Amino acid sequence: MAPTVAIIGAGFGGLCMAIRLRKAGITTFTVFEKADGLGGTWRDNTYPGAACDVPSHLYSYSFEPHRGWSGRYPAQPELLAYLEHCADKYGLRPHLRLNTEVTAAEYDERANLWQVTTADGERRAFDVVVSGVGQLNRPRLPGIPGVETFEGTSFHSARWDHGHDLAGRRVAVIGNGSSAAQFIPRIAPVAGHLDVYQRTPNWVIPKAGGVYGERERLAFQHVPLLQRAERERVFRFVETVIFPALVDGWSRNLVTRRAQEHLQRQVKDPELRAELTPGYPIGCKRIVIDNDFYPALTRANVDLVTDPITRVVPGGVETAGGRVREADTLIFATGFHATDFLAPIEITGRDGHRLAETWKGGAEAYLGIAMPRFPNLFLLYGPNTNLGHNSIILMIESQVRYIMGCLTLLRAHGPMEVRQAAMDAWRRALDAAMERTVWQASCHSWYKNDSGRVTNNWPRPTTVYRRITRAPRREAYRFG
Repeated sequence: MAPTVAIIGAGFGGLCMAIRLRKAGITTFTVFEKADGLGGTWRDNTYPGAACDVPSHLYSYSFEPHRGWSGRYPAQPELLAYLEHCADKYGLRPHLRLNTEVTAAEYDERANLWQVTTADGERRAFDVVVSGVGQLNRPRLPGIPGVETFEGTSFHSARWDHGHDLAGRRVAVIGNGSSAAQFIPRIAPVAGHLDVYQRTPNWVIPKAGGVYGERERLAFQHVPLLQRAERERVFRFVETVIFPALVDGWSRNLVTRRAQEHLQRQVKDPELRAELTPGYPIGCKRIVIDNDFYPALTRANVDLVTDPITRVVPGGVETAGGRVREADTLIFATGFHATDFLAPIEITGRDGHRLAETWKGGAEAYLGIAMPRFPNLFLLYGPNTNLGHNSIILMIESQVRYIMGCLTLLRAHGPMEVRQAAMDAWRRALDAAMERTVWQASCHSWYKNDSGRVTNNWPRPTTVYRRITRAPRREAYRFG
């Protein structure tokens, strides 16, 4: 008898899991999605210029290649359309429960079932729960005093207010990461004045290429081998050139020089250039890939503000020294609660163990997928599976394949739970590998929790992760 499966989230991870279940002939699954549409990150982020910084041909499922990309990097509307296409092609619509937020999941030891509760009070039982909520789904607002007193319009970049016209406005953008680097060049020519508040600068490298010409698009569409070759070329480049820069390898100085030359070429003002030069090793924070960010900061109507913010006042932002910079629009480009993972869902496992308490010192999971005391609960894009150099889709596919192997085991042997010894050995190996990465340097990033532990990133090549997740090891689990 096929297991019943609850999938939480209808982004790349949740849809991939659903597709694999359908391919295996398992239709006893439900995909819960709190929003009114699928797509996850690519449904939420609709700010001007929203796009992926992973090359197009690497940012799609390996089993469903998309050959019609308009450019070398996919834009948000194309990615959302791709996921809509996948949902239709693989018959996922009947399994989707949109506008249905999962608030809790509790393991019933007597019945060996997960009781899943939704915001409307409904409670349903499932054999297996798979979380596909990801890491970048809950916008983080900074705890700046006085935000509630602001009399203008304010919003987070992941909840863009398209009804608010920025033409002629005095706009303040707090944050300068990847999202800000994409939308600032789009709003700068429109705004009357734009202040960009920077806490620490980012390393920025140029984005190669642009739109595909008609001949290139036709070639990719009609010669599948060409598309596969391009995907393989990009994969090998990021694994052999970009990844070594993150572990103090041969390319660290090469990538650093590339970023320095990019800054030197695009910013001629030495004072501004100094303010945009990071004081930490490249890769410690996520590297920004963009060609238009620096030129936008050199515009006459744009100011880069590096003075610390002390508070928000009704008419603007006050910085250290007491200066108030006027603003009628406040945009937060301040990232997400990336280290909280499944929060705010209340997860209760065997013997009443609460996941929030288990993860109090930092989220962790065996292979980033499973945890002791939480039988038949599996994670997609869980702790220590994010990448700083490659496509997360590759990691998700490895995780889904692994979970499919787990489903085979639990059908034969009953509920399965990671042994504590396997979890401890995994933690030791992960910590040892993490010590060799640049993420341990002293910079503030969303890869780390408040205690400084890197809870988000995978510290080795994706080829290693693919190998160790090829199939579950029975000896790592207890059954029944």
